[in-house]
Amino acid sequence: MLDTINLRVKTLAAVALMVMCSSMGDILLSRGMKQIGAVNISSAGALGQTFVRILINGSVWTGIALLIFCTMIYMIVLSWADYSFVQPSAAFSYAIVPVLGYLVLGEPVKTIRWAGVLFIVLGVFLISRTAPRTTEPRL
Repeated sequence: MLDTINLRVKTLAAVALMVMCSSMGDILLSRGMKQIGAVNISSAGALGQTFVRILINGSVWTGIALLIFCTMIYMIVLSWADYSFVQPSAAFSYAIVPVLGYLVLGEPVKTIRWAGVLFIVLGVFLISRTAPRTTEPRL
C-alpha cells in the first residue's frame, strides 16, 4: 500500500514538473519567435538571416533547454509508470499553455478555448484518479 502511494506521489510530482517545463518551454519558443518576427521563406538569404536570429535568441534557447529537460523527465517517468497514465496526464500542459499565453504573451483566449481547457482539466483529473502503473515492472 505504501509503495502504491509513493509511486503515485512521485509520478504526479514528476508529471507536474514535466508539464511546467513543457509549457514554459513552448511559451519561451513562442516569445522568441515573436521577437524574431515572421519567417521569410522567399529566398535562401532571408531564410539564412532568420536562422541566425533564431540561433542568437535567448528565449528560443531557454525554451529548447526546458523542452529537453521535459523529455528527460518524461523518459524517467515512463520507466516506472504506464504510458497510458503518463501521456494523458502530460496533456495538462494543453491547459497550462493558454493560461501562460494570456498572462505572459498577452494573447487573447476566447471563451470556446477556455471551454476546451476545462474538458482537458476534467480528463486529466479523471486519469489522475487511476493507478499510475497497472502492469508489473520488468526486471
